[in-house]
Amino acid sequence: MHVTAKADYAVRAVIELVGSKQDSPRKVDDVAQAQGIPVSFLENILTQLRSAGIVRSQRGPEGGYWLAQPAEEVNLAQIIRAVEGPLVGVRGQRPEEIEYVGSAEMLQQVWIALRSNLRKVLEHVTVADVSSGKLPKDVVALTKGDEAWETR
Repeated sequence: MHVTAKADYAVRAVIELVGSKQDSPRKVDDVAQAQGIPVSFLENILTQLRSAGIVRSQRGPEGGYWLAQPAEEVNLAQIIRAVEGPLVGVRGQRPEEIEYVGSAEMLQQVWIALRSNLRKVLEHVTVADVSSGKLPKDVVALTKGDEAWETR
């Protein structure tokens, strides 16, 4: 899986907003500086996250952004989908929409299995998990072993 800069920035921005509330929203400049994200890029990302109902915003000198729901209810998959669309796409289509024939017929099942495994991690890890530094045990278990850290 390739995680784009946009998806990475979106996840980091949402994690940075943990603890912000309507009465103490975070300014775009503050979030951008805290995470090293270009402000113009972050503004676009936050607009998409707001449209998806992940963050809320308030205009004006006392304005800014905060999470639209508790951090425990926002998973990484929701954030990535909000800015990038489906987790797994093949030539711009969802795996279940693609038909293969002949010797490639089973390839559709490979893409669906890949999506299923991504979901197992990204839908299970919440913003609260990451911000607290306490990932679910089954996710941590996936990082154990040398092969998990090997680039292939």
